[in-house]
Amino acid sequence: MKRIAVLLPVILAACNSGPSVTATNASVEEVSNKVAAAQGSGNFIRPGQWTSKATVNLEMPGMDKMPPETVQKMKEAASKGVEATTCVTEADVKSPKAGMFGGDKSCRYDHYTMAGGTIDAKLTCEAQGQKRVMTVKGTYSADSYHIESTAEAGPMGKMSSTIDAKRTGECTGKEKS
Repeated sequence: MKRIAVLLPVILAACNSGPSVTATNASVEEVSNKVAAAQGSGNFIRPGQWTSKATVNLEMPGMDKMPPETVQKMKEAASKGVEATTCVTEADVKSPKAGMFGGDKSCRYDHYTMAGGTIDAKLTCEAQGQKRVMTVKGTYSADSYHIESTAEAGPMGKMSSTIDAKRTGECTGKEKS
């Protein structure tokens, strides 16, 4: 979760009036390459210090068998969220890596659309007989974003998350990487 919160500024690389990126049945690398190619216009997020907060809601098998106080503590901790301050460099903006797009070689985007200040994507991964499906919907600009995602991992359970982030200034060198 923390990795997603840190890397989403790079994933959401176009501003409202900038280029669009669309892909269907595409690998993580293909989407990464399309975003990198679209970056030639220079209409992308601004490098600098970004602060993000991610909150999570988990639904795991067997939660109903756990002591209610344990489940309550888990939900309270998840709802408090994880905050991170990161530095997005000019190099990050110009050259996003395939790994920043949330998957590995077992993953494919059913669809990926990033245009006009919105993002809508569905990623399916299959590894070791397990299928995971993640959806991402949200809004973004050069200085902020709001993302809502869901992940379903079959018998492993479900997770939904919300990530809000904004550019807070220039990098100081004290941000986490």
